[in-house]
Amino acid sequence: MKRILATAMLALGLASPARAEEVTLRLHQFLPENSFVPAQILTPWIAAVEEASQGRIKIEHYPSMQLGGKPTDLADQATDGVVDIIWTLPGYTPGRFPRTEVFELPFMVADAEAASAAYWDLAQEEMVSNDFKDLHLLGAWVHGPGVIHANRPISRLDDFKGMTLRGPSRVTTKLLEHLGATAVGMPVPAVPESLARGVIDGALLPWEVSASLKVGEIVHNHTEFAGPSIYTATFILAMNKGRYEGLPEDLRAAIDSVSGAAFSANAGKVQQGEDVPSRAFAEGLGNTIVTIPAETTPEWEAASQPVIEAWATEMSEQGIDGAALIARARALIAQHSAE
Repeated sequence: MKRILATAMLALGLASPARAEEVTLRLHQFLPENSFVPAQILTPWIAAVEEASQGRIKIEHYPSMQLGGKPTDLADQATDGVVDIIWTLPGYTPGRFPRTEVFELPFMVADAEAASAAYWDLAQEEMVSNDFKDLHLLGAWVHGPGVIHANRPISRLDDFKGMTLRGPSRVTTKLLEHLGATAVGMPVPAVPESLARGVIDGALLPWEVSASLKVGEIVHNHTEFAGPSIYTATFILAMNKGRYEGLPEDLRAAIDSVSGAAFSANAGKVQQGEDVPSRAFAEGLGNTIVTIPAETTPEWEAASQPVIEAWATEMSEQGIDGAALIARARALIAQHSAE
């Protein structure tokens, strides 16, 4: 009997280190699980982490703010350790991640894959030790070219006047106000009801999310740009820093192996890829799609330039070289576009 007990104790002792390395992480985000990004980007990433860790990491996915709070709370939830991982827009917490705004400036982005690769690179150079110093960054990307969805056509700069439009971030609301609209900042889940109730006349969204939100069934006019878009929004997938650093080295390596530069660029590519069927859906509804041709884009860029200059000045007042960030972001986008 003593030998049996000793053998059992030895077996338990040998097994406990393996059990200690089994980790459950909670990922919290604001969209329904079947929405495009959760279904096609986050869920595959979760599966990749679990596979890379040989099943020793399990990630529980909580969509639609199921763990409580508002989308604007997600950054705090990750920083404070309320949850382990979050997917969110830095723009939901205005001023908290100022350097990310460089990719949200008007007419900065045409291709999400190249811009996302540039965003990750610039994050490593300038943001990890500043904007994201309290988080461990797993991914950073942008969506495809932004589109204006509205209850009446917008084809000229003057058409913004008198309209109330949703913007996803501080930069885009400033742009809308500069162009003569009344800007309302709100997280994307609130957009459909706000459009249906007439609280807003339109919203800036990528094509990709407009279909799942049924935006084209509520408003029937969409304005896109043939070249770089009037806006884009940035995303981050980030982890509580202490939780990440407290993991065994091999589990950190498993997470890192499916995160980072390649993941970020692919997330932008995949998200922009969904623009095509979502645009076709709006077209199938018989909606009006206005495409601003590339030859007239300079007029729109010139009208937006004061917003870019004001942003650079504002950054300088915070001790950040805004002009250098803009130049570096453009150089990195050009570099990745040429690859």
